Amino acid sequence: MTVALPPLREVIRAHGLTASKALGQNFLFDQQLLDRIARVPGDLAGAEVLEVGPGPGGLTRSLLAAGARVTAIERDRRCIPALAELGEAYPGQLTVIEGDALAIDHAGLFEGKPHVVANLPYNVGTALFVGWLSAPWTPWWESLTLMFQREVADRIVAQANDDAYGRLAVLAQWRSIPRIAMPVHRSAFTPPPKVMSAVVHVMPGEQPEGVRLRTLETLTAAAFGQRRKMLRASLKGMPGALAAVEGLGIDPTRRAETVSVGEFCAIARVIDAGK
Repeated sequence: MTVALPPLREVIRAHGLTASKALGQNFLFDQQLLDRIARVPGDLAGAEVLEVGPGPGGLTRSLLAAGARVTAIERDRRCIPALAELGEAYPGQLTVIEGDALAIDHAGLFEGKPHVVANLPYNVGTALFVGWLSAPWTPWWESLTLMFQREVADRIVAQANDDAYGRLAVLAQWRSIPRIAMPVHRSAFTPPPKVMSAVVHVMPGEQPEGVRLRTLETLTAAAFGQRRKMLRASLKGMPGALAAVEGLGIDPTRRAETVSVGEFCAIARVIDAGK
């Protein structure tokens, strides 16, 4: 359902809003671009959606027009009146929670499994993402459609031997399926950030049997914490790790950046089996 609304720039002027650098805000005004982002997770008619950091509500408009029932968490109280106007335009579809998204139990806000769709504030985006990846599996969310700095997006989808490959890629890919849905040029934002951005779409995958998240986190922290060192040096302080590497026939002179997600899972499985 499309509702006639004033242009977002007019709303921002009317409420005296400017993007807060301290809150990592960069506003998007291109409604066609925002509509494209809202279409990434698929048909949202009647679906529950969590949006973090809606700001003045540009993406929120697109989600509501797509028929979603949106729960939006906004820390900047200056934006609350503009979001309230959106709620009046789409009765019963928008719930606004004023608060810090890092301190809120997101799963407890929903009866079913929501899609998470957000132009995440740059200063908390990675922390929120890792938190959602760390949820018990299968997770409380249906999918994640998230805007990141392009550098972070590349790290999420990177494969072994890529320059961007590291711990974030392993944690993102060991039981979920991420892809870059679309690039977003820095000029699309107001104010323009110094870097390019990209929208990442993540679907839950099957969790490998016998692999614990905590073990994988500890393993990848050790391996990539000293990524230029060989595994025999970077993993020597983790009990059972080197024995697992050698038992699996993985060359201990390799570096972490060459070890695939599947190999990290295999090492973690052997470590856990030996406890």
